[in-house]
Amino acid sequence: MTPQKRSRRSGVEDLWNKTVRDADGNVQTVRSARHGRGMRWRARYVDERGREHTKAYPRKLDAQLWLGKQTSAIVSNEPGTDRCGPWLIERAIAAVRGQIDGLPEGFTFHDTRHYLASLLIASGADIKTVQARMRHAGARTTLDTYGHLWPDADESTRAAVGAVIAERIKSAAYPLRTEAPC
Repeated sequence: MTPQKRSRRSGVEDLWNKTVRDADGNVQTVRSARHGRGMRWRARYVDERGREHTKAYPRKLDAQLWLGKQTSAIVSNEPGTDRCGPWLIERAIAAVRGQIDGLPEGFTFHDTRHYLASLLIASGADIKTVQARMRHAGARTTLDTYGHLWPDADESTRAAVGAVIAERIKSAAYPLRTEAPC
């Protein structure tokens, strides 16, 4: 029996079973040597540099979700999909760090992310907007990291009440100043 060839680019493979052809060319599914041991499903893809990336999961769905996320990140050219990309950015920043006046000695690319997040929050961006811009998987990560930068509820309500009272005082005072005394 001859094993069937794997996809060269990407796919999810069953590590416990394999598809083979017998001498007559009939396709059969048989147990592999790994049957019942370890993770059953392996997601794999080959990046643009020809390197294979794999990750094993107990459930096929989890393997498919991981592969879909990796493929989507590559197609949309998101940062962080290439393990060498963030390192290249750090190296470039280190090379020019001394040429920029006022840049702290330990300044990193990650500091620019924090700056962007704080800028968005100070400008009034909501949690979902900041989450999307920071490419966090969930709003919880964004809140855990940057929650202290949003104004608290007390501060927001004091400002809202203060604005309403100021407007009311201004509008109530106007007729009093313009009406003739009785």
